[in-house]
Amino acid sequence: MPDEKPVPSMSSAGTVFHIQRFSIHDGPGIRTTVFLQGCALSCFWCHNPEGSTTHPVLQFYADRCTACGACVQACPHHAHEFRDDVHLFHRERCVTEGACVESCFSQALLLTGRSMTVAEVMAEVLQDTAFYERSGGGVTLSGGEPSLSSAFSGELLAQCKARGIHTAVETCGEAPWASLADLLPVTDLVMMDIKHMVPDRHRAATGKANDRILDNARRLAGTGKPIVFRTPVVPTVNDTEEQIADIAAFIRTLIDQRNGSAAPPADRAHIRYELLTFHRLASDKYRSLGREYRAATLEPLPKSRMQELADVAAHLGVDTAIR
Repeated sequence: MPDEKPVPSMSSAGTVFHIQRFSIHDGPGIRTTVFLQGCALSCFWCHNPEGSTTHPVLQFYADRCTACGACVQACPHHAHEFRDDVHLFHRERCVTEGACVESCFSQALLLTGRSMTVAEVMAEVLQDTAFYERSGGGVTLSGGEPSLSSAFSGELLAQCKARGIHTAVETCGEAPWASLADLLPVTDLVMMDIKHMVPDRHRAATGKANDRILDNARRLAGTGKPIVFRTPVVPTVNDTEEQIADIAAFIRTLIDQRNGSAAPPADRAHIRYELLTFHRLASDKYRSLGREYRAATLEPLPKSRMQELADVAAHLGVDTAIR
């Protein structure tokens, strides 16, 4: 009797702040994207600021508040107060127990991030199996940073693979290599950000230098896994021809590294590059978190400018697309 493969566990829990169904921007086909809480970087333009911490956070949307006062009664820590019919949220008193959220019928209060088991996430993922099959889609782990929850992420990806579902991981690359490597056996596609090639400029924009990110990119190129490197093109950060050319030249070295490997050409998975267009759709999120949105005055680049930057990368022999 042949040995049976062990069934992946469904009991591990992770903190999930969003599950987006019918996603078309996080890998091929129609996908379900699972956003995990926690990130090692602090990019000032981040589109998912609610997922930056490793713990749940309370969002307060003042424009939705109907001044019913239910939250005042529900919160034992006196984090909510009404003064002259104005809702004051004392965030320093909040311990994110969520009682006020349950009392708020207008959804002015939202608790971002909840503990979910692999089984609970899979119950949602499996609802769209037919769409994955028809479109060549699957499941993508994003965040935050999936590798910070490597045990949970690995079990979730393994469950998907056991059911024949294509898997992808979006990573900022700022993680111990072992945490990323643990996910690779159950990952079909890796999408990894490279935001800047100059360490000091990278630190100024994201809170950390890029040494480990670039090292992980080199290691990743050596695995043979399909890779899409991505650069969110942010005005004042990396929107010049020189900056994009520097990143594309680095990616070109990784392509050459892979092409020079001992693996036969048919086994050398493709490396692609995507430029992601900056937008300011996260401004309401920052207000709801009581945080300054430092990208509020930046203007998104027009399509023509994005195309010019994409052409710079393509001229260096890098397969480049715009998202």
